[in-house]
Amino acid sequence: MTDVIASAERKRGSGVKMVYDLLRDEILDLVLPPGSPIDEVQLAERFKMSRTPIREALVRLSGEGLIDTLPNRSTMVSNIDFLNMHTYFDALVLMYRVTTQLAAQYHRPEDLAGIRAHNAEFAIAVEEQDALAMISTNAALHLSIAEAGRNPYFTSLFKRLLDEGRRILRLYYQSYDDRLPKRFVDDHEEMIAAIAARDIALSERLAREHAEQIVRQVQKLLVRNERLEINL
Repeated sequence: MTDVIASAERKRGSGVKMVYDLLRDEILDLVLPPGSPIDEVQLAERFKMSRTPIREALVRLSGEGLIDTLPNRSTMVSNIDFLNMHTYFDALVLMYRVTTQLAAQYHRPEDLAGIRAHNAEFAIAVEEQDALAMISTNAALHLSIAEAGRNPYFTSLFKRLLDEGRRILRLYYQSYDDRLPKRFVDDHEEMIAAIAARDIALSERLAREHAEQIVRQVQKLLVRNERLEINL
């Protein structure tokens, strides 16, 4: 009997992960735009499973700030807080700068192999114009740089910022029609070279310029598209 219960729990756990992974990608890729209603019954029919794993997946997404439960108990994809975006950008640029600077100062030889491997994966995603892969490999690259800086507090904060900003990055890549110029890969290569050379000042400057370019592009996008094609 215990084995049957354990098997059922594993099956439910895999179902929760499948629903969570698919919905998370759809939200982050703006397939489910901000403000979209989330209906547990429809999701249960779509995934052909009970509402329990659906509800557990939604709890995980809620914990990441990707969905909101309203006072009337209806659920929707959370809105992007464009009004306070400047505070997010300030924190993001700071984390790019400090983590790259620390990586130049404290990295170990084995760190560089992982950092370069992530940038190679990012280059492939850029070549294939795979926006979701670009977002995930870019995050993996910069988190590996942060980890090389040996400050887990900065790494944790940077991961949170990168996770929260995935929908912003999706808009950012959309502004290039998902065809990123090769210079984005080259920018990473320059940062990695500066880190490897333990050039702290250059590493910080390149990271700052890289982050500020992202901020400027998103800001231009928001100004140019005062009414974005998503429900805010």
